[in-house]
Amino acid sequence: MANFTHDPKVGRYQVEVVSDHWAHLDYHRNQNTLVITHTFVPDELRGQGCGKILMETVLADIDATGHKILPVCPFVEVYIQRHPQWQHLLTD
Repeated sequence: MANFTHDPKVGRYQVEVVSDHWAHLDYHRNQNTLVITHTFVPDELRGQGCGKILMETVLADIDATGHKILPVCPFVEVYIQRHPQWQHLLTD
């Protein structure tokens, strides 16, 4: 798993996707659901698998905490559709 930080007060995960390069995922919490609103990968790293590193790291942590997700961010919606192993995290 990549190095990451999680700041629940701000609603942000930051993941080191390449040495000294960080991507992030923003959310707000609604009870037991994390509403994922935005993801960011540095422009120079797009198309190199950094979004996958971000998602796999964050989703594993969310899964471990027992939260559900509601993806509002289009990238997250598509990622979950393409990776059914994470669909159990979707809120009902």
